Amino acid sequence: MAGLATGAGAQDAGEGAATPADPASAPSAGPASGPPTVTGNLSAAQVFALADEARARGDFATAEAAYRALTQDRDLEIRTEARFRLAMMLGDQQHRYGDAALELRRILDDKPGAARVRLELARMQAQMGNLAAARRELRAASASGLPPEVEQLVRFYSRALTANKPFGGSIEFALAPDSNINRATRGDKLGTVIGDFTLDEDAQAKSGLGVNVRGQGYVRLGLTQGAELMTRLSTSATLYRQSRFDDISLALQSGPQFTSGRDLVTLSAGPTWRWYGLDPYSLGLGGTAAIQHPMGKRGQLRVEGGASHVDNRRNALQTGWDYTLSTSLDRAFTARLGGGLQVYGFREAVRDPGYSLTSGGVSAYLFRELGRTTLVGTVGYSRLEADERLFLYPKRRMEDRYSASIAATLRALHVGTFAPLVRLRWERNRSTIEIYDYRRVAAEFGITSAF
Repeated sequence: MAGLATGAGAQDAGEGAATPADPASAPSAGPASGPPTVTGNLSAAQVFALADEARARGDFATAEAAYRALTQDRDLEIRTEARFRLAMMLGDQQHRYGDAALELRRILDDKPGAARVRLELARMQAQMGNLAAARRELRAASASGLPPEVEQLVRFYSRALTANKPFGGSIEFALAPDSNINRATRGDKLGTVIGDFTLDEDAQAKSGLGVNVRGQGYVRLGLTQGAELMTRLSTSATLYRQSRFDDISLALQSGPQFTSGRDLVTLSAGPTWRWYGLDPYSLGLGGTAAIQHPMGKRGQLRVEGGASHVDNRRNALQTGWDYTLSTSLDRAFTARLGGGLQVYGFREAVRDPGYSLTSGGVSAYLFRELGRTTLVGTVGYSRLEADERLFLYPKRRMEDRYSASIAATLRALHVGTFAPLVRLRWERNRSTIEIYDYRRVAAEFGITSAF
């Protein structure tokens, strides 16, 4: 396969360096192998020659039309070669990285073991600023088995991932039916030390149909070689017809990101705002530090800690400090299967010991690519304990929370770089305080950035 065998036009994520061949793991046939396939009145080989000539003289519209015609050929190897050459042209010569990633993903749907293609997908992901997705593809490429010269290329790509475009972002939008939008008890009574209280309707479990919107944007500024200033704005909103249940958050974080040996170190600080029912709920100001370390060829370890002072606008007794610490391990088992495990702890130290609490938990996820669908399943458990009993309640607050979810991204139905997303969530929180004891089932039907 000419394009896959020679690596024509391939460059590093940050520098213009040609990439070595990957004959051991790329699809092995090309347009010249086997009997010629005719596209219109031309053979596939002739259409490839026409497209390559058009690309060489800068006539990208003609080249794209010819390559796309070949992607409809009945021969899988011809379709694969056409998509690869098209992706290289879209990415390296037209800087249409999202479109290039789509074509490379289509190849991997048919040939998940094509390590060279996966490396190029990682490079396109890096050019779009999707560093986590780029590193995931590199781990998947290593899991598929690589010859020594290609392993060297993976290491080179891994070091180059910080050289990316100066700005970018992503967004997710979904309709979200929910059996318990306010995570409240289904009971209508609350036991206290002075008797039972009748709960207001808004304090009881309420179902509803909402809209979930999540998004982020970033700007990066180079400082020195191997270091940059990263500024990120992220938001999350769950909106309902009854606005008193709307939950909106906005965070602005900025700080340096740099490499130290094989590790990536990120420091950031900034404010976080939250509104509930469209009224101010809290304002936090703090920072985080994270270090990311490769674990062999297929794994990645991340340790992150943070501290934030939170001013609770609804209840001054809940104003204080939040501390977080987490460790996560991600690993690719095969080119299409991977997973991860996270252990985390949280400490909230506020003015009233009854509201001060400590919690910790563990969560695990597993993803699997099935054709042009990506499935992700997660399970989690956490334990929470308050420092002291609030004077109104007969018991100190203690909780066990269980959660599970399954999500499917349907890339076969993509529009541009967006694809449909279906997600189902389940939660069960067992608490010694009735008002915090709840069950919840929720779903999301929407669109998400496919890359």
